[in-house]
Amino acid sequence: MFRHSMICLTAAFAVVSLTASSLFAADKPNIIFILADDLGYGDLGCYGQTNFETPRIDEMAGEGMKFTDFYAGSTVCAPSRCVLMTGMHTGHCRIRGNAMYPLEPGDVTIAEVLQDAGYKTGLFGKWGLGEEGSTGVPNKQGFNEFFGYLNQHHAHNYYPTFLYRNQERISVDNVVPDEDSRGGGVASEKNVYSHDLIAENALDFIEQSKDEPFFLYMAVTLPHANNQGGPRGMEVPDLGEFADRDWPEPQKGLAAMIQKLDTDVGRVLDKLAELDIDDETIVLFTSDNGPHNEGGNRSEYFDSNGPLRGLKRALYEGGIRVPMIARWPGKIEAGSVTDHASYFGDFFATAAELSGASVPEDLGLDSVSFAPTLLGESDQPESNYLYWEFYEQGGRKAVRKGKWKAIRQPWDAEKLELYNLREDIGEDHDVAGEHPEIVAEMEGLMKESHVPSPLWKPKGRPNRN
Repeated sequence: MFRHSMICLTAAFAVVSLTASSLFAADKPNIIFILADDLGYGDLGCYGQTNFETPRIDEMAGEGMKFTDFYAGSTVCAPSRCVLMTGMHTGHCRIRGNAMYPLEPGDVTIAEVLQDAGYKTGLFGKWGLGEEGSTGVPNKQGFNEFFGYLNQHHAHNYYPTFLYRNQERISVDNVVPDEDSRGGGVASEKNVYSHDLIAENALDFIEQSKDEPFFLYMAVTLPHANNQGGPRGMEVPDLGEFADRDWPEPQKGLAAMIQKLDTDVGRVLDKLAELDIDDETIVLFTSDNGPHNEGGNRSEYFDSNGPLRGLKRALYEGGIRVPMIARWPGKIEAGSVTDHASYFGDFFATAAELSGASVPEDLGLDSVSFAPTLLGESDQPESNYLYWEFYEQGGRKAVRKGKWKAIRQPWDAEKLELYNLREDIGEDHDVAGEHPEIVAEMEGLMKESHVPSPLWKPKGRPNRN
């Protein structure tokens, strides 16, 4: 039996009752969350990419549900992952930017909630929410097993000299002559590609956990650039079929990275079928923010943000609206598409509902379960609104409510920009002057959503992590 529970939300969201659906399996489903890094809304075939193919992810969409209006937690790495793990938006979550502050003991992650509900939990890839020896390391935040990078700077380097297994460094057979104190740099001897190790360890975790409910958070680094590599930052072992294309070298690298990502998503799905746990497992695939112009890559070359305006670090749609696909054979209708607007913070309530986990009522979450949408039910509650803050480049804020999207940039700008996303997905036409009442409402939502923090002040220049 799934336990009835209640999440107490902040003023930004209505209180949502997490009740069990009659469509849920009697046993707790395995939950796999695959998070790509800097993958744009237009970088997949099923979202319109035509320059290269992503057959396994497209197949996943054909066997499951594609979200058209799904959002990351932020427009850069660490805060987006904080929103995902804690179910709180960037107006009051602990980590609101790429500075290396850790989660603290009082923070509650969805991994902890699932662990308490009897799940074996594993993180493979990039964490970004706590440094070595801090209170924020994965093993202190709900994960039984961890393998990968602790911070985003180290994760730039695809050929590092070390990675972490749980709380210990393990050596990796690469040579990085200019390696800095955080493990960043560019390798002179490239023997072991970190993504391959991460994928193998994730597959091993599935194999070892097949007889118990598990939560796998597979936070791969593809297709992020190695920022320390300059114009040669799209590090990949083999350009494969793209080696002879008449493309700039970084674009070949991006395509090869996304192809490798696609292949390994397929390997996860194949592993579930091999172990005969396909029908017991929900798999979600998305990206932590929009596409980048780093490592020599130019996002416009492949139209990586599709019809959207803006890139990583923007709060226009291209910076935060991301692909999202969910697959659960026998539970999620194959080939379905939804325009339900949701975001990373909603994963907390969704995973809790699917697992029957008990959630403390006083967490102050900004989380609305989208399980009813996944399961084709008609009683999907809508988020009152979605909210983002960003603290670099002078700071900016954004809020979406229904069809309306408002942005204030810089942080203390006198006027808001307002867009009707139903009619103007590219945010080409600022209609603030035509709708003063909507502008006033959006200003009120921004004000009530922001909780000041001594750690986070708008900055005048970007942190390139």
